[in-house]
Amino acid sequence: MAGKRALRRFVTPLLRLIANIFFRRIEIIGWEKVPPGPVIFAVNHPNGLIDPLFLLCFTPRPVSFLAKAPIFRMPLIGWFARGLDSIPVYRTQDNDSTSQNRETFAVARSLLVGGGAIAIFPEGTTHSEPRLKELKTGAARIALGCSASECPDIVIIPTAIFYTAKQSFRSEALLYFGDGIAVAPVPVDAAGEPPREAVAVLTERIESSLAALTLQADTREALDLIGRAERAMSLGRAGLHEQLALRKRFIAGFTRLRERDPARLAHLQSRFERFEAELGNANLEPETLPAPTVRGSVRTIGMLLITLPLAVIGAIAHYPTYRLIRFLATRLTNEEEMVATIKAVGGMALYPLTYIAWGALVAWRFGVTFGVAATVLLPFIGYIALRFFEQLDDVIGRTRALTWRVARRAAFARLMRTRRELRDEIVALAEEMGV
Repeated sequence: MAGKRALRRFVTPLLRLIANIFFRRIEIIGWEKVPPGPVIFAVNHPNGLIDPLFLLCFTPRPVSFLAKAPIFRMPLIGWFARGLDSIPVYRTQDNDSTSQNRETFAVARSLLVGGGAIAIFPEGTTHSEPRLKELKTGAARIALGCSASECPDIVIIPTAIFYTAKQSFRSEALLYFGDGIAVAPVPVDAAGEPPREAVAVLTERIESSLAALTLQADTREALDLIGRAERAMSLGRAGLHEQLALRKRFIAGFTRLRERDPARLAHLQSRFERFEAELGNANLEPETLPAPTVRGSVRTIGMLLITLPLAVIGAIAHYPTYRLIRFLATRLTNEEEMVATIKAVGGMALYPLTYIAWGALVAWRFGVTFGVAATVLLPFIGYIALRFFEQLDDVIGRTRALTWRVARRAAFARLMRTRRELRDEIVALAEEMGV
C-alpha cells in the first residue's frame, strides 16, 4: 500500500506536467462540489487513455479507476494501472467472463466504504459520437449496493471532459464537475445486488445529469457547423466553460432551425462557407482579424529575438521525434479518439530516449559534463522552442492581417463586416428561439 501511495505521489505531478505541455490551456470547473466522503465520478469518455490520465492529474482528491480488463494485460500500462489502485472491468467484447465483475464491484464497494473515490466511464467505451452512448448500469449498481450498508452518504458526481480539438497537440481541455447526486439506500439481495428498478432509475438520473454537462448533438453535421461558427467568430478567446455553453446554445439553435426553417439554415451554412473561403484565399486566420496593439507586438517580437538561439536548438533536437510520433499516430490507428493517446504515450516513451541520445552525442564530442547538462536542459529548451514557434505563428498571422488592413482596406473591411453580420445573425437567431 505504501508503495502504491509513493507511485501515485511520483506519477501524478509528472503526468500533470506532461498534460500542461500537451494542452495549451486547461480549465477546472466545479471542483468545490467534490465532497470529502465516498464518491463515484461518472465521466464521459471521448478521448481514450487521455481521459483517465486527465482525471488522475486534476481531480481534487485521489481517485481509483474502473478500467477494461485488457489494459491490465498491457506492458507498462498494466503495471501503472495496478499501481494506481485501478479495478478491472470484464466485458464480453474482450472475451472475458462478466461473472468476474462480482469481485470487481466488491472491491469498488470496499474502497468506497473506506471513504475513497472511484471513477467510472459508464458509456463503457471511448467514442467520437455526437451524443453520449447508452450508459451501463455499473455506477448505479455499485452506489446502491454500497449505500445500503456502510456508506449511506455516498455521492455520485457527474463529470464532463471537453476538448476543443481532442486529436491535436496544444489544444485545450475542460474538466467540469457537476452537482452531486445523492443515493437513497435500498435493500439488496444476498449477493449485494440492488433491485433492477432502482438501478434503472439511478442510471437514468446519472445519464440526465451527464448529458446536461456535455456537448450533445443529433448529428456530426451539427457539431461541424458549430465548430466552424465558433472558429469564424473567434470565440476561442473566451473561457472554455463559456465556449462549451455557447456551443450548447448553437446546437439548440441549429436543431430548432433545422426543424422550423431549413432554408434559412442552408443559407447560414452557405454564408459561413463563403466567409471561410475568403479567409482561406487571403491566408488569414479569424483570430488575427482584430488589429494587434503596438505595445503587445513590440514586446512579443523582443521576446522572440531573445529566445531565438535556444528555440533553434530546441527545434533541431525535438523535430525528428515530433514527426515520428505524428507519423505513428496516423499509421497505428484510424480511430479519432485514440490519436491523442498514441501521441501522449509515444511522447512519454520517445522524448526521454531523444534526450539520452543527444546527451550521449554531446558527451562523446565535448565530455561527460556537457553531455549530462545537455540531457537535463533539453526538455526546458524544447519548451522554449514550443512557445517561440507558437508566438511566431501568432505574430506572422497578425502581421499578415495588418498588411491586408493597410494595403487592401476595402477587402479587409468586407471581411470584418461579414464577420460582424454573421455574429449578429447568430445572436438574433438565439434570441428568436429562446436559446
